[in-house]
Amino acid sequence: MSTRERERDLGLLIPVAVATVSENGASKSSSVPAVALSNHHSGGEAIAKVIRSWASKKFMTGCVILMPIAITFYITWGFIRFVDGFFSPIYAHLGINVFGLGFITSITFIFLVGIFMSSWLGASVLTLGEWFIKKMPLVSYIYTASKQISTAISPDQTSNAFKEVAIIRHPRGGEYAFGFITSAVVLQSRMEEEELYCVYVPTNHLYLGDIFLMSSTDILRPNLSVREGIEIVISGGMSVPQILTTVDARAIPTGGIEKLCKTKSMA
Repeated sequence: MSTRERERDLGLLIPVAVATVSENGASKSSSVPAVALSNHHSGGEAIAKVIRSWASKKFMTGCVILMPIAITFYITWGFIRFVDGFFSPIYAHLGINVFGLGFITSITFIFLVGIFMSSWLGASVLTLGEWFIKKMPLVSYIYTASKQISTAISPDQTSNAFKEVAIIRHPRGGEYAFGFITSAVVLQSRMEEEELYCVYVPTNHLYLGDIFLMSSTDILRPNLSVREGIEIVISGGMSVPQILTTVDARAIPTGGIEKLCKTKSMA
């Protein structure tokens, strides 16, 4: 290979075998490292990684923004179709095919049922219907559980199954769980009696949970209504206020908490 051809190859950054002559006259071949070519490839890969990272972040940002909107519309649309399906077959049988008319009829029907059941006659009919349902072996359990959950969110505060929101130390020290006080019970022993509160702690959404019998001293009562507590459970904790005040803390006057902390620190 001539000297001119080797120089041309070096100019094109093509590694070529360069012949060298040793002291004893034997020829040796060595390759020319393509440093510039490797730098060019490294720069191209870095730019490609930056572009992929930027595109991935923008795509995930779009998913985060559109996902709650899509879920909201999907659930709302499914609810409208579900409610509309109660009365739409009746209108279809009459030859009236107007979407949404069954939904409006269902909402109106629910509203009228609420008005009727608020009267004395409606309450009597409901009591009679519940009496028949409770006589059925399997249906009575399903109806009782469903009614307890529905009365928990009833606007009539006197019929709430959940009496009060509670915070208990569970499942171990340093961890807390939201629950609802449902009832009170007196535990009798040979020597004394102890009043315990029945605390329901949801573990799987709002419909399944654990029941604990706890003393009043082991229960923290936050400044939350039952409806706010249910919203916290349903939202997975996303609607928890940034500051929770317990009943005992509210009973302390302004500046009392600071004085109490200073007294403990001095002790």
